[in-house]
Amino acid sequence: MATLDSSIIVVGLPQVVSSLKTNLVEGVWFITIYRLMITVLLVGIGRLADLYGRVRLYNWGFAVFSLGSLLSGLSITAEMLLIFRLVQGVGAAFLFVNSVAIVTDAFAGSELGKGIGINQVAINAGTITGYILSGVLIQLFTWRSIFLVNVPIGIFGTYWSRKRLKEISQPARGEKFDLPGAVTFSASITFLLLGLTLGSVTDPLSLSLIALSFLLMIIFALSERRASFPVLDLSLFRIRLFTAGNIANLLSGLAFAGLAFIMTLYFQLVRGYDPLHAGIFLIPLDAALIFVGPISGSLSDRWGARGLSTAGLLAAAGGFFYLSGFTTTTSYPEIALGLALVGIGIGLFRSPNASSVMGSVPSAKRGISSGVRSTIINTSIVASIPLVLAVMTADVPYSVLVNIIGNVTTVTSGQMIGGYVIPFLTGLQHALAIFSALILLSAVFSFLRGSCAE
Repeated sequence: MATLDSSIIVVGLPQVVSSLKTNLVEGVWFITIYRLMITVLLVGIGRLADLYGRVRLYNWGFAVFSLGSLLSGLSITAEMLLIFRLVQGVGAAFLFVNSVAIVTDAFAGSELGKGIGINQVAINAGTITGYILSGVLIQLFTWRSIFLVNVPIGIFGTYWSRKRLKEISQPARGEKFDLPGAVTFSASITFLLLGLTLGSVTDPLSLSLIALSFLLMIIFALSERRASFPVLDLSLFRIRLFTAGNIANLLSGLAFAGLAFIMTLYFQLVRGYDPLHAGIFLIPLDAALIFVGPISGSLSDRWGARGLSTAGLLAAAGGFFYLSGFTTTTSYPEIALGLALVGIGIGLFRSPNASSVMGSVPSAKRGISSGVRSTIINTSIVASIPLVLAVMTADVPYSVLVNIIGNVTTVTSGQMIGGYVIPFLTGLQHALAIFSALILLSAVFSFLRGSCAE
């Protein structure tokens, strides 16, 4: 459910913006505020999980997420939806951090890759379900149904997790929670993501927020070195596998998260398809990822993560470059081939990379390690849409982009506002080409880091 709601509003974003009579900036924040709350809370929650128990926080995550889903579905203004998506994000943060840590506890040892691979299937199944389900529900009902569908599932999940899950690891004893460190870190991430998403990244306000974010991160790093029980143990970054694996995650995450947004804009605003078809057309991307994920996890237990991860990233880079050549007349089978190639490549990368990162740290640090890893991934997801828009402004002015994406009812295939269909398409192509380069750079870090099994 947590990953489903990261993607479920992407396909339906133009419809939600139109229904609530708002604009693109607020519309992007319907997606961003959810991911923002997940991102800023992950490190603090990871540390709390090490101190007080991972299963307990995981159970609370289900309950809070379900409440946020109900309130989001009942929202009548854009401001209400933003607030209740924030509540959803808090619950999702508890789920995200603790799921990987709980799986790592249960599968620690020779089958860790297999366990992480199964976990990745659940994550990716949520993503693909979000794309398809949003199109179906919006077509048959209204956008509100994409949130209300979570409520009965969340109620069952809250009950089932409390009944079935048991603590495996022992919470840390005699340690305190570093509240100043958690607040400083969260504030830094918040200002960074605000700077990336409030408007054009070249605006003075955006640049000021980004600069403030870096200043707070420097203060955080200096204070953590003196803290008795730091919220983020910086010694983790001395582990080469941990650091390089997370850098590879950041770069590949930027590209992969941006791909769904790019293709949604392409299918709906360039080709003129409805949300249902836009969601269905994304199936090859995540279907390939779901199929390959558990296989690559098991293979990494046997052969190590380095080769599989690097090969997967090279395949994904090829898929991005291939898709960057699409036009207004490219056939869907050709597009599906590119999407499937990216899905296979990311599937080969994610599970081995996750198992090597999580397997490289001491068991007592798995909660915070999972928090760091999830923070990096979610930061890349939040930053991906602003990055796409920033790249596209080289071809289409930012004000025109806002007008195009925020007025879906006035846009039809080949008749985009002001005759911008070709520059708009060119902007999408340039974004895909840049993402291909990011994936290649990620492959370099993946190759240089080695692996636990090698």
